[in-house]
Amino acid sequence: MSYTNSSKKNKVALIDCNSFYVSCERLFNPKISNKPVVVLSNNDGCVISRSAEAKKIGIKMGEPYFKVKELVKKNNVYIFSSNYGLYGDISRRVMKTLRSFSDKIEIYSIDEAFIDLSHIAEKEVENYGKEIRKRILKWTGIPTSVGISNTKTLSKVANHIAKKNKTGVIYLNENIDKSLKNFHISDIWGVGKQLSKLYIKNGIDTAYKLKNISNSWVKKSTNVLGAKTVMELRGISCINLETQETKRKSCCVSRSFGKKVESLEKLQESVTTHCLNAAEKIRNDKQTTRSITIYIRTSPFDKNKKYYSNSITIDLPVSTSNSLELVKTAIVGLKKIYRYGYFYQKAGVILSKLRESSENELNLLAPIMENKSQTLMKAIDFTNAKYGRNSISIAQAGINKSWKMKKEHSSKIDTASFAYLPKVFTT
Repeated sequence: MSYTNSSKKNKVALIDCNSFYVSCERLFNPKISNKPVVVLSNNDGCVISRSAEAKKIGIKMGEPYFKVKELVKKNNVYIFSSNYGLYGDISRRVMKTLRSFSDKIEIYSIDEAFIDLSHIAEKEVENYGKEIRKRILKWTGIPTSVGISNTKTLSKVANHIAKKNKTGVIYLNENIDKSLKNFHISDIWGVGKQLSKLYIKNGIDTAYKLKNISNSWVKKSTNVLGAKTVMELRGISCINLETQETKRKSCCVSRSFGKKVESLEKLQESVTTHCLNAAEKIRNDKQTTRSITIYIRTSPFDKNKKYYSNSITIDLPVSTSNSLELVKTAIVGLKKIYRYGYFYQKAGVILSKLRESSENELNLLAPIMENKSQTLMKAIDFTNAKYGRNSISIAQAGINKSWKMKKEHSSKIDTASFAYLPKVFTT
């Protein structure tokens, strides 16, 4: 079947993975299909993903775990600690699959992407959306909802409707007003809590009412984004697809501790681990850093203990991605801001002033030192890719890592990337 469009009417699709974190866990655990499942945030704090079955029994998004514990036990809900390494791997597979349908794609979040479908014939758009959904499910195992319309904002509306539709696909191009009349103002893409309160205060409680508001009121009462949202609801596209991938300008790795940390030794282990992870990330992006920031803090909510928070930024003499050099600098910085007698809750490392590896400035020692550094880092990355993450680390990262995040409900599946799967050798 040919999907070529001759009229070139603007069409944009939003593909959203259904209960993404839950769906990822179900991939490796078929017995929890059609069962109530929730995924918890860092340190098993709050509910961040729910299956449809979990929603039905009354578990709310963002609810602290301790508040829903009884509900979980009563209804035999399956609980999982968040596993972002796994979710990231599967997300990349989903996005790669989407690129087979259109090269004009904007990855909006870990589980959402906009793609341009203007090249698809009008009468075939909905079928094309169904094919997208079918292929993602077949190739990745992840169920999705597909909302299509002629603006990004309307495609968000269409996707919201698609989630409640049996086909999981909606092409919103006719009877748009009917859909907007039943669409609450707070559910509109780009309308936050404060703006929502303003609209409701002025009697604007649906997308339909916002669409028909006067231009003068919008300009007077909101900002540029607010005005664009109104135009998009009218079917006038003014929020373009951001198809160009921008290189990150900074890289942050931080974690809250599973239990409070007091000693400098444990803080050094965590900062070292974060530094190693951050360095690996920028090497994968073929970048180097010229500046490193280390920060530590105690819990701001513990009224029984003194609060302390501090950070330090150190500029490097030469831009680098060498883990050993960055760790050495990070530890120096940590020792300067560490204060004895506090129970720390979080530590983090930020690499900034990033640049392309090819743009690094030359120095007299570069031909010798930099080549040795790159060779060592490549060897470490290759080994960790072949035999599993953290197969090679450094002593300062520690072994037991008692400070690690609480993950009592972890599925123990570190990755879905083939590069990290265990190797089996036969003779």
